Parts: sequence; C-alpha cells; structure tokens
Amino acid sequence: MEILFKPCSDSDLDDLFWISRVTFQIAFEAQNNPEDFAHYINTALSKKTLATELSNPECRFYFVYVKNTLAGFFKLNDGKAQTDIFDNKALELERIYVLEDYQNLGIGRMIIEEALKIAGDAGKTYIWLGVWEENNKAIKFYEDNGFVKFGRHPYYIGQDKQMDWLMKLELSTL
Repeated sequence: MEILFKPCSDSDLDDLFWISRVTFQIAFEAQNNPEDFAHYINTALSKKTLATELSNPECRFYFVYVKNTLAGFFKLNDGKAQTDIFDNKALELERIYVLEDYQNLGIGRMIIEEALKIAGDAGKTYIWLGVWEENNKAIKFYEDNGFVKFGRHPYYIGQDKQMDWLMKLELSTL
C-alpha cells in the first residue's frame, strides 16, 4: 500500500479541522451525552484551538495519505505541550485517527512506526498516549503493538469526567 506522512502546516488548517471533527465524531459521539460532546468538539476541535496547536513548535500534526487521498492524521506533543507526563525523554502520541474507509488496513501500525521513528530521531526513549478505558478495541490495538499501561488520568468530554489509561512503548524494547 502506498502511504505518505506529511507534516501539517498552517495552510492545512481547513483539512485538519474537517478530519479531526469527522473522525472524532464517528469514534465517540454515540457514547457521549450530546451536550457534553458538542461542547467538547466545539472547543477542543475548533479552528481557533487547532490553529493555536499548529503554531506551537512542540505540537506536530501529520496527515496520512493513501494513494494521494487523505486517510487520517496523528499528533505528537513534545516538552510542555504534553498533556500529562512532561518528560523530555518522551513524545506523546495524543491523537491517532483514521477515516472509516481506511481502517483495518494496517495504517494504525504504520502511524505508530512513524511516531517511533520520529521519537528515535529526536533522541527520545519512549512514546506514550492516553486511551479511554472503555475503548476496548483501541486498548487491544495498542497492547498488540507493544504498549503497556502505566497509569490513568481524567479526560473531560464537556462536563463528563472520563478516565484514560496511560500507555507507553519504550524504544529500547523494539
């Protein structure tokens, strides 16, 4: 499969806004209170918030193309942009989303491999992420790809306090 990872820039804001909202809605809208979900998506995934994140040098978004068609994206956080750990030896894989038509094709694994390459090139020793404790499919995917649980943290969708597992993958285990 022909796949390309492209770092996002400010000029990609409209596409990032679209794919962020579409993939998040498909993944989580049905499991959440409509008001809480609307509040979350209209703040965390607003054009203003995404533009701020795009302009932060410690946040990096990457588009994933399959045969020149946008199929997904992922986001890496470094330094103070990390949501919890703030470890200079780590990169946070905060978002990893693939459009439904491109799921189950191995793209998620390719994203993890690319994130590991980026982390290794930056001299990091591990990558970590947060995954909703009720998202069993994602948890299994991450475990199958070598991630291990090392903690928990709260994650809010509007006023709804949910719990994420914190999972990490040491580069030395590869």
